[in-house]
Formats: sequence, structure tokens, C-alpha cells
Amino acid sequence: MTSVLIVDDNSKYLKDALPHYGYDVFAANDGVQALKILSQNKFDIILLDVMMPNMNGWDTLKEIRKNVETKDVPVIMITAVNEEEKMISGLRCGADDYIIKPFILQNLLARMEAVLRRTRRQAKEIFPENKGADEFLQNLTAREKEVLKLAAKGANNKQIAEELVLSEVTVKSHMNSIFRKLKVANRTQAVLLAIQMNLTEN
Repeated sequence: MTSVLIVDDNSKYLKDALPHYGYDVFAANDGVQALKILSQNKFDIILLDVMMPNMNGWDTLKEIRKNVETKDVPVIMITAVNEEEKMISGLRCGADDYIIKPFILQNLLARMEAVLRRTRRQAKEIFPENKGADEFLQNLTAREKEVLKLAAKGANNKQIAEELVLSEVTVKSHMNSIFRKLKVANRTQAVLLAIQMNLTEN
């Protein structure tokens, strides 16, 4: 069975539901308890709520990524806040995906399966058609690379427009082109690929 750690001060629904879909479920009420459990057990995936007492999701995620034993465990953040900048900031801290409350269980299950598939592959297999990062970057124009790099650093469309002296409409057009070329559905997925391709370090 796939083992999952739910870190949430209100986890009853997921604790009851996930075992029916083949998951071996453990739960922690906050980040402090989660880190203690992680020091004693290994998990395939972590569902991490953002708003919790004692230690919030962001701080917990940072500690998970600092620890050599847990740094590669996939983490899906669960948040009631649908703010693009915060999502991208979380991705840069090491989150693998997000889901917004309230969510449909089937949506969460699909995201969990996708993250597990992705993290179990070799890095080169992350990209469709077995293409490597360099080949994907070659598909982007120089301006699109600049736009994606700023997006991956947490800038919104307005900030990108100001930085590159463009209109917001032009930035949006570039983002849509980036989505198409990288074969992703949205900004979060594009940013995740950019981070995986180390574009922010170039």
C-alpha cells in the first residue's frame, strides 16, 4: 500500500476516505507532530495543510526539505487561500502541488497519483515524449524564457510587465504560448517545470 501522512488539525474526512483507495494513512495535527512522526516512519507522499497551530504548513515544508531523510518525499499543500503568488512561493520552497479547499476527493486523488507517478520517474522522464530540459527550453523564445523565469521567482503578470517593459496583455500572451510549448495546463505547472529545469538559476 502507498503510505500517506496527512498533516492537518482537521483530518478526519481524509483519514476515513483514503484507505478505501489503497492508501495506508497516518495523521498529525500540526507540523511539530508531523516532524516527529517523519523521524520515525517513511512515507510515499505527504498532504500538508497550510493553516495549523504550533507550526504552519510553510515552516513544516521547509523543515521537511532540510532533512536528508525526507527532502525527496512529495508534498501536496492543502490551502484555503487561492493566491497565485503564495502558490508559486510554496513551489519554490519545495511543494510538489497544491489543492484548494474545499476540494472534490476525486480531484485530490488524481493529483496524488500524478505526483507519485512523476516523482517515481527519473528526472529526464518528467518531460513529455522523453525530451530533456534543454530541448524544452529551446522551444521557448528568449522573451518567453524571461517571462517564465520571473514567474518562477513569484512575480505576477503586472510585475513581469513592469520588469520587462511590456503590457499585461503581452505578458498573458507569452504565458499562453509557454503553456502550449511546455504542454502544461496552467501557471503552477509551468513554474514547477521551470524549477525542475533550474531556469531560475540561469
